[in-house]
Amino acid sequence: MRIVHVVEPFASGVVTFVKSLVEHLPEDYHIVIHGERQEVMERAEVKKLFPPHQVKFIHWKSAQRGLHPVKDTRALFELYNILKRFRSADVVHLHSSKSGFIGRLACRWLKIKNVIYTPNGAPFLMQQSKFKQLLYKQLELIGHSFGGKVVCVSASEAEAYKQLGIEASYINNGTTLPFVSNQLFTPRTDQTKFIIAFSGRILAQKNPKRFNEIAQQFLSYSNVEFVWIGDGEDSHLLSCPNIRITGWLTEDEVKNELAKASLYLSTADYEGLSFGVLEAMALGKPLILSNCTGNKDIIRYGVNGDLFETTAQACTQIHYYINNPFMMEAMGTYSKDLCKTEFNAASSAGNYRLAYTY
Repeated sequence: MRIVHVVEPFASGVVTFVKSLVEHLPEDYHIVIHGERQEVMERAEVKKLFPPHQVKFIHWKSAQRGLHPVKDTRALFELYNILKRFRSADVVHLHSSKSGFIGRLACRWLKIKNVIYTPNGAPFLMQQSKFKQLLYKQLELIGHSFGGKVVCVSASEAEAYKQLGIEASYINNGTTLPFVSNQLFTPRTDQTKFIIAFSGRILAQKNPKRFNEIAQQFLSYSNVEFVWIGDGEDSHLLSCPNIRITGWLTEDEVKNELAKASLYLSTADYEGLSFGVLEAMALGKPLILSNCTGNKDIIRYGVNGDLFETTAQACTQIHYYINNPFMMEAMGTYSKDLCKTEFNAASSAGNYRLAYTY
């Protein structure tokens, strides 16, 4: 099978998602048409993360972040000309909202029928002005009219699309479990230190302001440290002195940092289904997550973690976890077991293979 992936942004969780599909569908040939986010990672470095065979990369030069009618029109015609060469491909898989809108229109013009769109975080769920929310909803409705199937990465994301009047199915994101046993990661050595970690880009969607507010409530606790694994344009919002920002790390370095953590904290406003959370689960970490799309699919209340609505509620939960280490150990074990059964990368890729076929 020849699978065409259209990817913008070519960074962060979307890259993890596409890379996982390529790795777990080795019998297929993958063409990855991609933009570039130099502020996160140059495309040459991103390409090194993929297997050396079975994948061809094509730079989509006009693709860029945000809504820019003139630039987006240029990106549309460039993508149209690229996809014209791959009309005979078995499926075109569009990743994220920008690729989803432009890609579905280009595929309609080219009469490409087998098209799948995976939002990886519905843009109309952003905490923003009513006008922008309405605009993104209208763009999703217009994009859906161009054709293609919407396959979300979590049940709650699919439900958000259904409430908008768009038919959608879902396939849970998954992580690669063998990394825990096949590679050596530095375990926690200082058991007196309570480390609260998050992994991802520092941007508005992840709500770093709330992460900072929570950290401020623990300034008097010398044994509590907050770690943000990653970097981004909103790093100035993480100003509390008990927060350590690691900057961008390699995959193994990220997992090393997660392995040292006591628990995983997400303050995100919305998610598709976060790979950072899944990797923490695979490493046996209990979770405290904001109650939003994507996060709510992962938590089994009081079993592998908890959801919170407010900063005060998150702080109360953290205090409770600090004082109950044996409970945390049991929760971490359940996180790992849940990852194996419901959020497995191999199963996820297999389900996408079926979606490509039907």
